[in-house]
Formats: sequence, structure tokens, C-alpha cells
Amino acid sequence: MDQRLAEIERKVLWLSQWMIHSANHLREGDAIKVGGHQASSASMVQIMSALYFHVLRPQDKVAVKPHASPVFHAIQYLAGREPLERLQAFRGYGGAQSYPSRTKDRGEGGAPIVDFSTGSVGLGVAATAFSSLIQDYIAAKGWSGDRKIGRMIALVGDAEIDEGNVYECLQEGWKQGLRNTWWVIDYNRQSLDGVVREGLYARIAEVFKAFGWDIVTIKYGALQRAAFAEAGGETLRRWIDACPNPLYSALSFQGGAAWRKRLTAEIGDEPGIAALLERRSDEELGRLMANLGGHCMETVIDAFQSIDHDRPVVFIAYTVKGWGTPLAGHKDNHAGLMTPPQMSAFQLAMGVPKGEEWDVAAGLALDEAAVREFIAQTPYFGTRRDAPTPAAVERPALIPPGDKTISTQAAFGKVLDELARGGGPFAERVVTMSPDVTVSTNLGPWVNRRGLFAREAIADSFRQERVPSAQKWQFSPEGQHIELGIAEMNHFLAMGAAGLAFEHFGEKLYPVGTLYDPFIARGLDAMNYACYQDAAFLLVATPSGISLAPEGGAHQSIGTPLIGLSQPGLVSYEPAFADELTVMMEDAFDRMAGSGGPGNERATYLRLTTRPLEQPIRPMTPALRADILAGAYWLRAPGPSAEVVVCVQGVVTAEAINSAVLIADGRRDVGILAVTSADRLHTDWQLARAARRRGERRLAHVEEIMEGLPRHCGLVTVLDGHPATLGWLGGVAGHRVVALGVEAFGQTGTIADLYHHYGIDAEGIAAAADELAPRRRIGLAV
Repeated sequence: MDQRLAEIERKVLWLSQWMIHSANHLREGDAIKVGGHQASSASMVQIMSALYFHVLRPQDKVAVKPHASPVFHAIQYLAGREPLERLQAFRGYGGAQSYPSRTKDRGEGGAPIVDFSTGSVGLGVAATAFSSLIQDYIAAKGWSGDRKIGRMIALVGDAEIDEGNVYECLQEGWKQGLRNTWWVIDYNRQSLDGVVREGLYARIAEVFKAFGWDIVTIKYGALQRAAFAEAGGETLRRWIDACPNPLYSALSFQGGAAWRKRLTAEIGDEPGIAALLERRSDEELGRLMANLGGHCMETVIDAFQSIDHDRPVVFIAYTVKGWGTPLAGHKDNHAGLMTPPQMSAFQLAMGVPKGEEWDVAAGLALDEAAVREFIAQTPYFGTRRDAPTPAAVERPALIPPGDKTISTQAAFGKVLDELARGGGPFAERVVTMSPDVTVSTNLGPWVNRRGLFAREAIADSFRQERVPSAQKWQFSPEGQHIELGIAEMNHFLAMGAAGLAFEHFGEKLYPVGTLYDPFIARGLDAMNYACYQDAAFLLVATPSGISLAPEGGAHQSIGTPLIGLSQPGLVSYEPAFADELTVMMEDAFDRMAGSGGPGNERATYLRLTTRPLEQPIRPMTPALRADILAGAYWLRAPGPSAEVVVCVQGVVTAEAINSAVLIADGRRDVGILAVTSADRLHTDWQLARAARRRGERRLAHVEEIMEGLPRHCGLVTVLDGHPATLGWLGGVAGHRVVALGVEAFGQTGTIADLYHHYGIDAEGIAAAADELAPRRRIGLAV
């Protein structure tokens, strides 16, 4: 092994530990500890140094173990891709992030340095598998050109394997023929609160084997293997294999003398053991027992380089949590930090002079030029990465269906079917996916025209056997629909991967995913993860609300509008009519084509329904289009003396229209405000208020709407969802408000029954208006 790599590995360990120490003990802060996971970082130093400085190729992508963020930043700093100022501000405002972040961690010149955000444990792991599937999708279309296929690599904490989404991902990967995926498990056998259960290794290995993964165990380092070849070495190996995880951790913390005492007591009278121990000082014995495979650079590199195929591989690397530091092996080391005296001793052992803690070569047998030269010659860091330029693809205009009465879900299916029929470069870049609800979310016509994706063609047996079916589905590399199993976590991870296709593989995709609206909550963590990475996608969630009356409470969503309102990185719309839907879909595709960033969210959520509504006959003027996208427009403009305005979102628009007749009895100038996006209205309102606090003159769209209403006017807000979604409208200009909606699990019944039960039918809306403005009776004595 190149000795320069061993020297750089030491520097990575030092910088990662000093970064955390500096943030907690040297940088001015508040009363709350900064933290930083010194022990969890230390166990990954050799694995990550081997990858980044020897094994990785430019096309490879890595999801770094969340708690190894300091190691990652140390590596990027040594490679000249991240400025020192960011490391010095670790976990501070504008500094290197606590956990690697695609959008927050930027290198020199603002270039991204993170492939996959990590932090919500398990999600970054599974994301690599779906990114590999998207890489295969692009390659199958012939779009990769001369770009080489990369390996999608996850560095996994052994506690992350507890996460359920990891196992959902394994099954989906098996079904999809997963390739070019490596997971490296940091098997330090310690989690946040203690030491992992005995026998976990066997369980992990069995699961991965069942799903067709190759298993490579990295257990013994070169020092240990050499000792095993000595007399008594086989006995030592058996003792190591049988040693319980808590005991191994405790002895690692205590050091060489404790190892000697325990080994002498338990196997000291076995042939050759006494001499084996006597040949080593306490320090040497401690180093031998800590020389597990994951801490031996030579062993790690050999394991990685032994892979000569594209099958998925899991490497189980035995390590010691806190390796090389005073925290090594202690059961409380997860959130532990070296004390200043411990850090001083560590600094002395590392040979780093005072005042040179951030220097690239301090304490090394290399100078800075040699370090830079070595790193610049590595395959990964020696290649320039210029941001790709997306090919210009013109989006065709989307035409709403001409049905007089139609649901938004059916309209969505027809719009997408027309896009598929028309074809062209843009349509070719649309990829759809669904967790086993393709037909019931109206994606069937699109799939009939565009087919299902698989790397190898699979015939439709029903068509071959001439069995009548409305679905003409055949798998092929040309297909544009990825049919997933019913796990919603996988669905969102796949959409997130497709939504980063350009950033990862230089090819723009327009992912459209459908699922049942109530089951957003099942995959909410993964949806949040996709948004945190600024992934571009269109989520179509349908059917929604109690409007799905016969299905009962389990399938009737309530709080999903609040998810759309509160989720960063996601624009949420709830159309009532097909022409609104078409405008929103065009906006969603245009957002996906953009560069993203604050205020330019690239992900869109449409909440649709199966209930047909009579469609308005109206031209889609630029002003109407702008109002729809801004979040609201007047369906019936109020008069100057308006006493009640009904603010309605989504499918209950018909009830709002019908209620106007009842409300107008004895009242003046009733208005109906069609809210197309509580999310857009609320976001714009908050931004406008912040701008005014900075001294700028700005009104939000919702403020302009409310500006003309008299102060005595009352607002009735209503939607098929949680009433808090619109209840805040009363706070815009100080109007009284009655917020209607659904706050409890529904039951089966007709739509009319349930609307009446929850008070969101026309009579319920009129009754709410009575609370705000009692009806006047003309001609009655006072």
C-alpha cells in the first residue's frame, strides 16, 4: 500500500476530530452543546479514505453515513473542494452541515460536493438503489452516450439496518434487477443507546443473501491475519469470533493491559498463546486487537477491488466505534466528546503542533505539496467535474379535456394520455411510476401507449393468450412507466432519484408519480427526503378526502392539505376544475425544468378527486392563469357591501356555489373565492410580510384579494380536508372566520351523507354564514 495514503488517512482522522472539538470547545456559541459524533466518525476513517483516495471513479456516487459528516468534510478540504472557513464553521450558520446535504454543503465556487443528502437514517442508503435503477433507465434509452456506468455506494451505520425502508428497498431492488450498488456497513456494533444484539451479523447476511446480494465480510486486518499465522493464532481467532460485542467494546476502551489480562485468563494456557502475547507490548497488543478489517486500509482496498461484476454487494466491515481516539469502544461514546485534556493528549499522539491544527500536512511525513499531488492523481479527485448543461426540450401546451362533467382524477389521466399520444422529445422524457395503483389513479392510458420499463423485454402473457384486457402492458427498455410494489417509501425514493437524474447522470427526466392521497403519510419521511434534496417531480395524489365516501375512514384523507401547506420544497395545489388542473400540470413541468432553489421549488403535489364536477365554460386568460398559480381567484366577485364570502378549495366548490343562493337570502353581495392553493397563498403572504419588515413595499396576492372586503365581512372557509388549511385567511385583514372541513375519521356512505354529516354541504356552509351575519328580514317590526 502506498505510504502516502496511510499518512493522509491519519490527517483525515485528525481533522474530523479537531473540527468537532473546535466547534464545541473553541468557537463562541450558546449554552447548548454543538455536538458532532467524534466516535461515529472515527470508525469510518479507513473505509472512506480507501474509497475517496483509491477506489472511487468519477462516475461513482456516494451516500455518506450521516454521523461521518466530519470525515467527509475533512476529505473534501484536503482535496481542495471545500474551503477551510466552512470546516471552521462546522455546525454553525453557513458552515459545513451536521449531516451531508446536497443543497447546503457547497464547495469552492458554490459547486455541490454531496451526491445524496443523509441524516434521516436509512433513506440515504435506499436512495442509492433507486438511483442505480434510474441510471439503468437512462442507459436503456441510449442517452448515456460515452458516460460510464457508475456504482451507487452507501456507507451504512449498523444501526441504520434497523430501518424498515431498507428492507422494503431490498425487495424492490430484487424485483427490478438491481445492479451496480454497493452498501458498506460500518459494523462497529454500537448504536446510540448501547451495543447491538449478538448474532446480528448472521441475520444481516441471511437477508441480503435472500435478495441476491453478494456478501463480503471485512473482519480481520493484516496485523490480525499475521498473528493468526503464528503458533496459537488460530486459538486467538476463535476467541475473537466468540467474544460478545459488549465485551469487545469494553476491552477496546480499556486498552492493551485489559486485553492481556482477559486473554491470559481465558486462553492463556492454550498452546502458543502465552508466547504470542509476550512478543507484544501492551500498546502493540491493543493495536492488534483494534486491527479489525474495517480499520486496515490494505484489507479494505483489497475487498473493494475484488469485485469484478455488477451484482449488488454488501460489505460488512468490522470496526471499533471511536477507533484511534480516547473514546474507542465506550458504550457512551455516541454523543460523547473528547475533553480538552483528552484532545491535548490526542493532538500530541497525532504529532500536530499547537497552532497548526488546520494545516494540511502538520504532523505528517509529507509536505502539503505532496499531499495535494497525491490526491490530484486519484481517479475520483483527479477528474474535473463541470456542471452539465441540460438540452433544451420544449414543453407542448397541455389541453384540458372537453367533457362537460369530469373529475380532476379523470382529467389528469386524459391530459397525460394526450401527451403520450402526441409524442415528441418532451413526452419521451416523462417517466411515470406508481406503487401498485397505476390503473386506479388513471395512469392506465399513458401506460398503454408508452409501456412499462424493464432492462429486458417481458411479453404480456394475457395478450399472447388472447385474453381480453383493457391494459396492453408489455415490459421493455423503451417503456416509460416504472411499476413499483405497494410500499410508498420506495415510491418517493424512486421519484426523488428520477428527480435528480440530471444532477447525477446529466439527463433530464420529468417524473410523475401517483398514489392514493391518504397514503402520503406512509411515505412522508421519504417525500420529505426527496424535497430536502431539491428533487424535481410531480406527485399526483388521488382520490382524496371523504369524497371517496364508500371506502370508509381508512382511505379518506384528512390532513394531507396541511402537509402540502407545510412541506418545504414542495408546491401544493388542489384544483376543482380540469382547466385549473392543466395550468397546474404545465407549471409543475416548468418547475421541473428549472434550477430549483429557495422560492423555486421543483416538486409539485396535486390533490385530486374522483368526484365529477360540472365544468365552467371560460377562456383561460393570462390573468386567470396567473391567479390560479398564485393560489386564488374570484369565482363570484363580492360587491362593495359584502357581508359573507365563501372561500373554497377543491372538490366542494359545487357546494360553495350552491350555498351562495341560500346565503344571499337576506344578505348583500355574497362572494365566492376559489382557492387553488392554500400553500401558494400562505407562502406569498409570509414572504410579503417579511419584505415589509425589511422596509420594502409589497402586497401578497391574498392581501390584494382581501383589501377590497369591508371589515364587517365574514369568511366561511371550506374544503374536503382539515379546516386549518384555510382557517388562517381571517388573519390576513382581520375578518371573522368560520372554518369548515373534516377533523375526524370518516365512514362509509354516500357523498351527500358525509358532506352533510361534516357540515360541508350547501346547507352547512349557509349555517356557518348565519354565525357571521344573521339574515335580515325586510318588513318585520323591530
